[in-house]
Amino acid sequence: MNREALADFLRHRRAAIVPAQRTSRRTCGLRREEVAERAYISIDYYTRLEQRRGPRPSPEVASALSRALDLTIDERDHLFHLIGHNPPQKVPDRDDVDQGLRRVLHALDGNPALIVSNLGQTLLQNRLGLELFGDQTRYTGLARSAYYRWFTMPEERSLYPADIHADQSATYAASVRASADLEPDPTEAELLIEALREQSPEFRRLWENHEVRLCRQETTSLLHPTAGRLDFDCEVVLSHDRRQRMLVFTPRCGTDLRHLITEPR
Repeated sequence: MNREALADFLRHRRAAIVPAQRTSRRTCGLRREEVAERAYISIDYYTRLEQRRGPRPSPEVASALSRALDLTIDERDHLFHLIGHNPPQKVPDRDDVDQGLRRVLHALDGNPALIVSNLGQTLLQNRLGLELFGDQTRYTGLARSAYYRWFTMPEERSLYPADIHADQSATYAASVRASADLEPDPTEAELLIEALREQSPEFRRLWENHEVRLCRQETTSLLHPTAGRLDFDCEVVLSHDRRQRMLVFTPRCGTDLRHLITEPR
């Protein structure tokens, strides 16, 4: 705990707050007792923090001080670091698509692209992505994960040539292990892994190899009803928090795929 820096930070943030009711008073910003009241802590305790002699606040008190001082997320995280705690992890809604990835996906015209979660849940597709893969956002429950569908739903593999099935299975099993490490809340990943181990002997066998690989660049092939086999290089772009990724598929033969779109979606 950095007592000196913490005291300075608290004083400066308190002074920066404009009271809701403006009255003529000498103190800039809020008074100490007002901050203590907002944070539901004693005035004496808060005063000692500003005087560099208070005990180390708990994470709960740190959160209360963050709210009392109207801190931004960055300021809140800084406060936690000064106290010596890890900042709380924000867990976004699983369907909250990263805005940077969304902008890039919409700018792509000739490449199929998908935005997926770490656990293989498709969040957004562009028009060519819909044409080649179908609507992958329509699933519910565990079936939202492409990993789950691959190992438990035989029809999922009909989109891919049989000669790549073994490599795809190994890649997916290694990806599940790597992706689970990126989840702030491991509960959903644990449920997925438990279901796959129970329902798929193939996954269970691959899981025991303990391979760990976060896919960043892959090759794959798809079967299209009119174009036949299509071979792709797949580039993976991670979001800034590494919780989502965009898969961009480039035809290895340089074929323009836009003619495959038969109607607006």
